[in-house]
Amino acid sequence: MNERLLVVDDDRVTRHLICSILEAEGFTVTSASDGAEALERIRNDHPRHDLMLLDVWMPRMSGLELLNRLRAVGRRPKTIVMTGDDTPGTMLEALRGQALHFLAKPVEPERLLEVVRAALDTAFTPGIEIVSARPDWVELVVPCDRESATFIEGFLAHLDADLTPDVRESIGYAFRELLLNAIEWGGKLDPTRTVRIAYLRAKRMLLYRIADPGPGFRMEDLGHAAIAHPEDPIEHMRVREEQGLRPGGFGLMLVKAKVDELIYNEARNEVVFIKYLEG
Repeated sequence: MNERLLVVDDDRVTRHLICSILEAEGFTVTSASDGAEALERIRNDHPRHDLMLLDVWMPRMSGLELLNRLRAVGRRPKTIVMTGDDTPGTMLEALRGQALHFLAKPVEPERLLEVVRAALDTAFTPGIEIVSARPDWVELVVPCDRESATFIEGFLAHLDADLTPDVRESIGYAFRELLLNAIEWGGKLDPTRTVRIAYLRAKRMLLYRIADPGPGFRMEDLGHAAIAHPEDPIEHMRVREEQGLRPGGFGLMLVKAKVDELIYNEARNEVVFIKYLEG
């Protein structure tokens, strides 16, 4: 194992603990006490760091400012953001800086190693355009690939962290199925094409809108979907196997059951779902 990791945190005890855990696993680890020191290390160190674990709020230069400065440097290691501040504004700025993962502080050793290994194992780099970064109105343009879908699903789940588990589960399922449909069918899994996602949160309502680049569809043409075979609940499984599609197919039926409103535009290449909140 020769991966080089950079740990950036102004708290000496936290910095030492994280470095010790990573070194015990065989990683080569260096550290910095704030964003300014980390910036100099990234500019001058050879060979390059493979991964940076980055605190958010630090003196001299915050983690968010460091991510912004690294855009001009051209040497950006993969980044895991560590913070006790999981407010939407902080999360959105970290996303704008192309952070791969988020770790809640205090950091649990097992979770730390799990996220570090996942980040190192992936070649995925977020190629996401942020159109709006208001906590109550998030709008993103996302490449049509499954890695981006998984990344965005995890990110948006952080914005709904204050909701009850059953509401989070319902919203998460609906969003995942509709986004994958948009990426697979509208975008044809072509990462040069994009899906536009909007997330709006009001006091008593959550609204998601997903617009894909395809021409739309007709329900009667969805032979791979359970909703197209109401008289035969397993026929769609045979169709999906023949077409080499991912397992499942009950998506739209379950989405309708898990949200309060599901609305398509006329061409059916844009969909809105709404979940009403109590209180």
